[in-house]
Amino acid sequence: MLDELQQIGERIRGLREIADVSAETLAAYLEIPLATFAAYENGEADIPVSVLYKLAQYFHVEFSVLLTGEEPRLHVYSVVRNGHGINVDRRQEYAHLNLAANFVDKKAEPFLVTVDPESEDTPFALNSHPGQEFNYVLKGTVKIVIGKYEVVLHEGDALYFNSGYAHGMKAVGPEPAQFLAIIC
Repeated sequence: MLDELQQIGERIRGLREIADVSAETLAAYLEIPLATFAAYENGEADIPVSVLYKLAQYFHVEFSVLLTGEEPRLHVYSVVRNGHGINVDRRQEYAHLNLAANFVDKKAEPFLVTVDPESEDTPFALNSHPGQEFNYVLKGTVKIVIGKYEVVLHEGDALYFNSGYAHGMKAVGPEPAQFLAIIC
């Protein structure tokens, strides 16, 4: 994973240098400390999906370019077979599988997200990103915090929300939860 983080960091640095944007400017745009941004760019820290998504928007590139270094090529349709999406494990709390990485000019980023159960005392890992998000629970139960609100979703429940608000998810109960997340 360290190699992968370093490659993503190098891609971010390359885009930043081509765009002639300072690390300070990007850290301010992302609303994170400069030291955190430097750790991302140097491949020393996991990069949250929300940060990668914001960087892709900032540089006007496909999300998958940051992950793989390759431009998507598919224009008509894209099939992802069971368990074969692009792995986007950028946060320890969640496992993300990108389900449309190879499609050009996407209007949304679909992910299959797996969340392992945690202690009730464990604080929510919150993040935010521009746009909106749709979550549909496939398996288990998920507790979601959005700003000051808390929602519990069970299998078959769905939630659509403004992802600009700080939000985070936790599996409730002894089993991992799995949901479809569409970021647009």
